[in-house]
Amino acid sequence: MLRYALQTLKARKGGFIGAFLALFCAAALVTACGILLETGLRGTIATERYAAAPVIVGADQNVHQTTIKKKKGKVKEKHKAKPLAERVWLPEGTTAKLAALPGVRKAVPETNFPAYAVGPQGQIVPGIDGKPSYGHAWSSAALTPFELTDGKAPTGATEVVLDRELADRTGLKTGSSLVVQSTGAPTTYKVSGIAAATDGDLHQQTSLFFSDETARDLSGRPGQVTTVGLMPKPGVSADELADQAEKALAGDGRKYAIATGGERGPVEFLDAGKARVKLVSMGGAMGGTSLLVAILVVVGTFALSIQQRYRELALLRAIAATPKQVRQLIGREALIIGGLAGGLGSVAGLPIAYWLHSKFIDFKAIPDTLELTFSFVPFAAAVGAALLGAWVAARISARRTARIRPAEALSEASMEQRHFAWGRLGVGMLVLALGIGVVVLLGFLRTEPASQPVTFLSVVVLAVAVSLLGPVIARIAVAILGIPLKFSRVGGHLATANARANAKRMAAAVTPLVLLIGMACTVLFVQTTMGDAASAQAKAGNKADWVVASNGPGVPAEATEALRAVPGVTQVTEIVRTQVRVGLDKYPAQGISAQGLTTNWDPDVSKGSLKGFGDKSIAMSDVSADHLGKKPGDTLKVTLGDATVVQLKVAAVYERGLGFGDLTMSHDLVAQHVDNPLASSVLVKTAGDGKAGREQLTGALKRFPGIGVLDRTQVDDVQADVQQSNAEVNYLAMGLIIAFTAIAVVNTLAMSVSDRTREFALLRLVGTTRRQVMSMLRIESALIVLVAAVLGTAISLAVLTAFSVGMTGAAQPSVDLPMFLGVLGFAAVLTAVATLVPGRVALGGRPADVISARQ
Repeated sequence: MLRYALQTLKARKGGFIGAFLALFCAAALVTACGILLETGLRGTIATERYAAAPVIVGADQNVHQTTIKKKKGKVKEKHKAKPLAERVWLPEGTTAKLAALPGVRKAVPETNFPAYAVGPQGQIVPGIDGKPSYGHAWSSAALTPFELTDGKAPTGATEVVLDRELADRTGLKTGSSLVVQSTGAPTTYKVSGIAAATDGDLHQQTSLFFSDETARDLSGRPGQVTTVGLMPKPGVSADELADQAEKALAGDGRKYAIATGGERGPVEFLDAGKARVKLVSMGGAMGGTSLLVAILVVVGTFALSIQQRYRELALLRAIAATPKQVRQLIGREALIIGGLAGGLGSVAGLPIAYWLHSKFIDFKAIPDTLELTFSFVPFAAAVGAALLGAWVAARISARRTARIRPAEALSEASMEQRHFAWGRLGVGMLVLALGIGVVVLLGFLRTEPASQPVTFLSVVVLAVAVSLLGPVIARIAVAILGIPLKFSRVGGHLATANARANAKRMAAAVTPLVLLIGMACTVLFVQTTMGDAASAQAKAGNKADWVVASNGPGVPAEATEALRAVPGVTQVTEIVRTQVRVGLDKYPAQGISAQGLTTNWDPDVSKGSLKGFGDKSIAMSDVSADHLGKKPGDTLKVTLGDATVVQLKVAAVYERGLGFGDLTMSHDLVAQHVDNPLASSVLVKTAGDGKAGREQLTGALKRFPGIGVLDRTQVDDVQADVQQSNAEVNYLAMGLIIAFTAIAVVNTLAMSVSDRTREFALLRLVGTTRRQVMSMLRIESALIVLVAAVLGTAISLAVLTAFSVGMTGAAQPSVDLPMFLGVLGFAAVLTAVATLVPGRVALGGRPADVISARQ
């Protein structure tokens, strides 16, 4: 049977190219997603600042939860941990405790805080390649190590040492004056020296070094350190020293992260550790969705391929081939194609993974410290998925063909049967009901992590229903659209007759196009729906006349005081943003100052009141309140970004959670527990005859670099840019799946048209001209696009409406009309190219020669 399968593949190369391409693309996508998933699970994060310290001791950066279950007399413990948003600091006494270990030559404490140089024109100088810029105590320079190339170490309160890269970029030298914007008001320092890392300039951050006392003051964390680096005595290994540190710190009630080798990177770069979780989520979502799409596409491609071979398979049944033998033949053909496509596709997935990794870095979704990591597993999984997908698709597609009786074989092959396949119709109705159920469920999901995977799953399930019900849909569509086509010329009559007689063929062409339109519209308009709803809520809730923001680390408290002193300014409200945990659930949160709380800011309070809001109060969005089962007057236990646990009283529940975050606390409380205590924005209210304008506010802020005064229009523009930046990651992630679907559309349509050479020749022999045949193809293409556009739009609109109900509380999906028309135009162009180009090729030969060659 294997020999026959190979001979069939050799003789019908064209018929199997479509299946090969579909499986090839599927294997490439599965490999790329698998590599991203594996990178998230065990990707290497290289260290820079801590390169010279074999052992780094930091605080545990996770919140933990242990649940105990009793089942059948057995006790099971389940432990979960989730990362925190901010740095968890260590007590200063940890350094002395570690320095006393027998294997420690030197224990070096690290103090880390935002610190940016200010250029001569008053502009904030970003870190290398736009990355962060940090301040440190000079004593921690040994952790890299940094060594002076010029000047001396900082000793006074107004001295600073710059790293060599920053000095070269700004033209500063020893003895120069430099304004530094750190955690307080901008301050002028004297450059006492220039330092360079012994292994070359750092690539992930810019470093400014202060005296130890100044660094402690600027960190805002008196009595605490970021980490402690341990230098071992001669003959003491890193693992041995780590064991000593673990024993010395055990039992003090705190959790520590003691890292050696490649594990030091996550302690240094907290965002890289979080990026692992993000990559696991993105890789899993992309891989799962692409696999579902691949199965749908491959089943459709195999079904069309086998449908085109009905005559050949019917002859095999007529000469006594058993149904089992036909199934084995088709199954082995599928395995050969699947193995070849899986092997080549898995190799092609590697450059796709590298490209995706680089684009995610460009979009700042992940840091470039997270190195791409992979093993043979993604490649093996891709090959296995291709083999399994091909085999299952072939068996499903060949099931009915293999069962037909020999006496009916040739008549079955000669024309498409007109009766319904009731089994297929029943399964299609069940899948449609399932799809409707998933859409209804989507309307009850109110958090993005929960709703996003269900959103794309809904599109795929409904597309599967369209695939199963395709012949019925095609006949209904032709019955309706055939009415106006009756008044057209020859092309319209031929197109209607062909579509009516070959409903399965039309359905096979419509299905991938429906998936393309439905998936593309959903991906695009999920983002606009969320973005527009958030923008509308933020705009409606911002009652301030002006918003002060910074293109640097933030707005210092001294700038806020300067604004309060401007005549005509009545209320100034500071906002600082973070993320917190309630249990293990993560919530976006903000700290907002009490002054102007109810005049500058309106979150649309539905329960409770913001009057008397203070350090022990918390306000919640309606979504978070429903999820946590809280109401005004209740107590909520919150784990702040640096692991500090606070008990807060719920003061109010508000409706505008998309615009302002799920949790709102006191500014003073939040600012004490974030890495950057500067305000992300400041709301300013003015009143009276001497109402302050932009010029007066800007004048008061002249000595604060990088700070600007924005009106409401500018604030909306900035927020739109941020939303677009976040959306780009999702567009890229799902764009590959849409591209795969587009290839499947071209593939299916080209296969369908290319197999009609004999049909076109017969039309030519009975007097139909080439022009009339091409007109027929154009009208068929238009029918396919129209039916697919209606179905794809209906699917995406249903899904988007449910998504909007769940996430925004209103059935108002935001659809950008030019984008939507662009999707339809793209689908129409694909269909035209994939239909008309093969059609012209098929009409190239003499009709009589084509008929004789196809006998």
